[in-house]
Amino acid sequence: MPGLVNILWLLCTLLEVVVVVCAVLKGTFRRYLILNLYMAASVLISIGRYRILAHYGYSSSEYLYFYYYSDALLTIFLYFALTSLYAHVFSDLSANRLVRLGAVLLLAGTALFSYGVVQQSNAKLLTHFVLELSQNLYFVGLVLTYVLWAAIMKLRESRTQLVQLVLSLGVYFSLFAATYALTNLYPAKRQIFLSFVQLFGFVLPLAWAYAFWKLNDTDRMRPARLALVPR
Repeated sequence: MPGLVNILWLLCTLLEVVVVVCAVLKGTFRRYLILNLYMAASVLISIGRYRILAHYGYSSSEYLYFYYYSDALLTIFLYFALTSLYAHVFSDLSANRLVRLGAVLLLAGTALFSYGVVQQSNAKLLTHFVLELSQNLYFVGLVLTYVLWAAIMKLRESRTQLVQLVLSLGVYFSLFAATYALTNLYPAKRQIFLSFVQLFGFVLPLAWAYAFWKLNDTDRMRPARLALVPR
């Protein structure tokens, strides 16, 4: 792996640690528990990837399998982190149980759809399923984030910290969904598109570290800053 990628990888991992530290110091770790657990899991998986990479090498099957399976695990974790933000937005409506049920059903539906896409594969069905599931979850996450943003606009949610978390997820899912789409459309340029993935990894930890350190849950935005619509 090129030295520059190693440096970016290290910096991204350190930023993820910073997110968790900021959340603990500012007392928001439990409030956004799943988001912080996702960041902590990402740090642990990064350490595991580095150990396997150092032992087996970048092009080894051990590293490739660990990378893609761990990426699928993190994508599922991030999906539930996103659905936990739904619970925050709809907290006044007491819809937590409905949100959890909908999240599980949608995840199951995405998994079934992914399996249906790859079931005709002749070899490595599980590996193909994991890759397909990860890509599909990014697109599902993208749609759910924009639906959540529409709900924020409709309900005039003004908590600055929550808005920052949702917006950063929207940007993150958009970047990755676009990368996967371009990769599928232009497979010959796969490596070029995937080279941007490491840079995209900075989006969430930077935005979340800022949200936890600089913004408070009691901070409010003026409705006009959320949407220029008449009352």
